Amino acid sequence: MYFSIPVDLALETEAREEVAEGDLGYWPTGRAFCIFFGRTPASRGGEIRAASAVNIFGRVVSNLDSLYQVADGADIVIEQV
Repeated sequence: MYFSIPVDLALETEAREEVAEGDLGYWPTGRAFCIFFGRTPASRGGEIRAASAVNIFGRVVSNLDSLYQVADGADIVIEQV
């Protein structure tokens, strides 16, 4: 899941394409916030892979299954707990 945000950051040296379930990332190419919770069109085999390198900055640690229920274009609110 990804959506545009009004942030413009460079790719970090630790940026990567292969990510883990629950990773939160910033995708500089699309200026987008990303939530990784399953295979993507770029995935190979069982991995989770971004379209291109992303900066990972956090992780969702519970309720990932509920993300499969979010409809395309739905409003999303991000809150730190």
